[in-house]
Amino acid sequence: MKEITITANDAGQRLDRFLAKAIPLLPASLAQKYIRIKRIKCNGARAERDTRLKAGDVLQLYINDEFFDKPRADNAYLTVAAPRLNIVYEDGNILLVDKRPGLAVHPHDGAEYGRTLIDHIQAYLYQKREWNPRVENSFTPALCNRIDRNTGGIVIAAKTAEALRVMNQKIKDREIDKRYLAIVEGTPKPREGVLKGYLFKDAKKNRVFVTDTPQPGSKTCQTNYTTLASTRELSLVECELITGRTHQIRAQFAHAGHPLLGDGKYGKLDKRFDRSYQALYSYKLTFRFTTEAGSLAYLDGKSFQVQTVDFVDTYFPGTVI
Repeated sequence: MKEITITANDAGQRLDRFLAKAIPLLPASLAQKYIRIKRIKCNGARAERDTRLKAGDVLQLYINDEFFDKPRADNAYLTVAAPRLNIVYEDGNILLVDKRPGLAVHPHDGAEYGRTLIDHIQAYLYQKREWNPRVENSFTPALCNRIDRNTGGIVIAAKTAEALRVMNQKIKDREIDKRYLAIVEGTPKPREGVLKGYLFKDAKKNRVFVTDTPQPGSKTCQTNYTTLASTRELSLVECELITGRTHQIRAQFAHAGHPLLGDGKYGKLDKRFDRSYQALYSYKLTFRFTTEAGSLAYLDGKSFQVQTVDFVDTYFPGTVI
């Protein structure tokens, strides 16, 4: 239990608004709950959210110590009172989450504390009492792969240090088959094929470029694709990443003359379609281990995929993925 004595500078504020300023890590919904169940009192008595504080009032706060820390990237999960996750699969070692488009995976992607996928995952595990940072010496649940903010799809999170180590190695060794769905403009020819090229990144412009010949600093890139359905203007394609470069699918299809629908960075927004971000989804992954997998060996051969993809339902209704 902690006590806070209200000073003249804090007097006159409503209790709930004072708490939001004094304890920024405490979610507003949780603060309301604590007030309601008397874990937050004023002068030893029950208080209401709209109680006006006076100089000399003493607040009794029966709140976990971690909420009194200063806000940082590593404790932003505390601000998430009700984690929102679409869980594809979960066991004691890993968590597969279907990330919605528009959600950043990490704070360094420009998102505020408590507004990223990793914040919601850590909050979920913390509230389930599967992870307690107060007793861990160094490990924190972490993401093994990442997806662009406006791309949706399956993200792998490791619950243990060994799972993180093994999964990172499997990704590095390309022992995880990742499939994407995308809608591209026009109809690729041939309908099934391979896109190869050389990709290099322009950090200042925050974009990549694909060429047919090697360039200084470029890396090879390869995407295998299969056209699943087509209309006069659009095609639904499944993509298999052979290499995993930044913006690879978007840049390679644009280079081939078939930019992704809604991709304003590598193509042009088509006013005929109500789409302002790329139609790209990491919808399926399969574990294909060819080397020792330790505690994750049971995953070998298993495949997981999302149930629905919004742009498939919108532009190719009735298509089974």
